[in-house]
Amino acid sequence: MRRFTPTILLTSYRNFKKGKIRKSLEKDQRQGKTITTDRLVEDLSRLNIHFGDTVMVHASMSRIGALENGPETVISALLKVIGSVGNIMMPSSPNGGLQLDYIRGLKEFSVNYSPSAMGAISESFRKMSGVIRSASPTEPVCAFGPDAQWLIEGHFGTLTPYGSDSPWARLADKKGKILYIGVTLDNAGTSLHVLEDAVEQFKYPVYYSEIFVVDVRDADGNLHKVKTKVHNPEFSARRKCDRLIPLFVQKGVVIFGKLGNATVMCFDAEKMRNVMIEEYRKNGVTMYTPLGEELND
Repeated sequence: MRRFTPTILLTSYRNFKKGKIRKSLEKDQRQGKTITTDRLVEDLSRLNIHFGDTVMVHASMSRIGALENGPETVISALLKVIGSVGNIMMPSSPNGGLQLDYIRGLKEFSVNYSPSAMGAISESFRKMSGVIRSASPTEPVCAFGPDAQWLIEGHFGTLTPYGSDSPWARLADKKGKILYIGVTLDNAGTSLHVLEDAVEQFKYPVYYSEIFVVDVRDADGNLHKVKTKVHNPEFSARRKCDRLIPLFVQKGVVIFGKLGNATVMCFDAEKMRNVMIEEYRKNGVTMYTPLGEELND
């Protein structure tokens, strides 16, 4: 339906929903119905998040509820659970729309100063002391922890952001976990793109034909000319990511739970990648063909 709905109507509906959620959260705050760090620590433990884990977090703060200290409540809870030897990762793309539109209008991506468009928790995490960010102009990832540098260092200068040295691939290599907090694969399915770079000659033209050269300013302030591909908007509109969830349930890739008021999916990143590669090779399963059917022209 979203493919055929005018953008102005979609924007108006989203703003209406956000307004209702904001009023509800403000009411909870006034009534003292706030969610504490300690409560989130208990919720994370029930989600199989433990000391030493490496966790990629996609989150909608408003879905969690009225947080005691805003986004810092979620970050503090994660840090308490994973401890000093664990790692936190969050996507921090400065683009909230189509990659093609974004890249055509991009003057410069700055590792230090381009804000995240991935929500309040992601932006708060980006600004946190000790967090470092990858230098991908389209899909930068922030990381904190003893392995943060290794997790992001392979992201600079790659033609596509999901290859074997990307933060998503290294998360899987490290047997990490992916938390979808109040969001689903349909609106936070970046980990699914690892398949497209993991196999040779992926059979669908998911990347736009043009290669772009953009300015990237690294964490030290140095300016680089970087080549990058972006997603083909025609194929972006064909994604059916949530229809893959039953497959992941069947294969033991995901568990479900709650974080505050938000519904949460916790994925095993390595199993997710392996299942996607296996099902693609055997049955043609992708986010565009979740049941393995061939695409219609």
